[in-house]
Amino acid sequence: MADPCPGQSGLCAPVLSGIGVVEFCGIGPVPHAAMLLGDMGAEIVRIDRPEPAQHTDPVTNRGRTSLPLDLKSQQGRDSAAAAIACADIVIEGFRPGVMERLGLGPEPMLARNARLIYGRMTGWGQDGPLAPRVGHDINYIAIAGALDEIGMADRPPLPPLNLVGDFGGGSLYLVIGILLALVERGSSGKGQVVDAAIVDGTASLLAGLAGMRELIGAGRGRNSLGGASPSYRTYRCADGGHVAVGALEEVFWNRLADALGLSAQERRRDGADAAALHHRLEQVFSQATAEQWIDRLGSLDCCVTPVLSLEQAALHPHLVARGTYVERAGRHHPAPAPRLSRTPGAIGRPAPEWGEGGAEMLERWHAAVGRPAEPLEPGMRCHD
Repeated sequence: MADPCPGQSGLCAPVLSGIGVVEFCGIGPVPHAAMLLGDMGAEIVRIDRPEPAQHTDPVTNRGRTSLPLDLKSQQGRDSAAAAIACADIVIEGFRPGVMERLGLGPEPMLARNARLIYGRMTGWGQDGPLAPRVGHDINYIAIAGALDEIGMADRPPLPPLNLVGDFGGGSLYLVIGILLALVERGSSGKGQVVDAAIVDGTASLLAGLAGMRELIGAGRGRNSLGGASPSYRTYRCADGGHVAVGALEEVFWNRLADALGLSAQERRRDGADAAALHHRLEQVFSQATAEQWIDRLGSLDCCVTPVLSLEQAALHPHLVARGTYVERAGRHHPAPAPRLSRTPGAIGRPAPEWGEGGAEMLERWHAAVGRPAEPLEPGMRCHD
């Protein structure tokens, strides 16, 4: 077999190179999932609305092209169908039934393109009593059982940005489903539908918590991983900055307690002593700046780190050494993750201007499936 990576010192093109994705524009998990696929080499055409959006995301929207279409018109729907017929993957985040009403649902699209992987991203899922209802991240993680665990016992549950629902339980599980379907397609030659619901993904993320209830505690303010333990929470320092203490294991906790000068009685973490220890640690950490504490404790291997802003994180020596953030056009972008040794991902083209590059990319797709390389016309079929 010929070397697929000649002259590349063992490095090959990103693993999804040559995979075509049609993304229907949206917010939250769908564009994030498209970014992840694009970072690994997929070619993405985003079907945009017929007018430019007022606000764009130059980070999450990197690595794709733009094709404005009016899906309320028959011509726009025909063009979208023709694009899907040339694609390997389609991802959409509409409410259940919307794509079917447009004539772009899984049944006609898979009939036209049997190898198509049809990724559907919703909060509630494609079925169930709440499927037709509106919602946002906070609603999905509330129903799934995650939100009630987050925060202090004497305060309402605290929304963890939209990391747990939209991105953790949403886009990551959509991408997992798509990749699984790609693997299966390699043996069957057939595509399938991926029903990725944020409630399902969030429930899956909670597996470890559900399995360790007796060990780590249950409920907001009583979960040792949620701030109930004085040795696993954040502390305010003299300069207003914070440090994160994660000294759960006894060896690390004793090492930290020694460094802080805690007595044998003070360092007890259970029962009524927990509240007193928390207060004591607040007093101790308030006596120096966050930087001073890191200088003092950072080399002791006792699970203490600074709490950094996004801007500060991009400049931290460890993340700089790993290239975790990459600067593009004056912004810090997260680098492709995870890292593959032989077929690594890469940040591709910048976020497109409205209408940029989509038609040209579809012409290439169209040519690749055996049709003349001419502009895509409404209703043109790539897989008949």
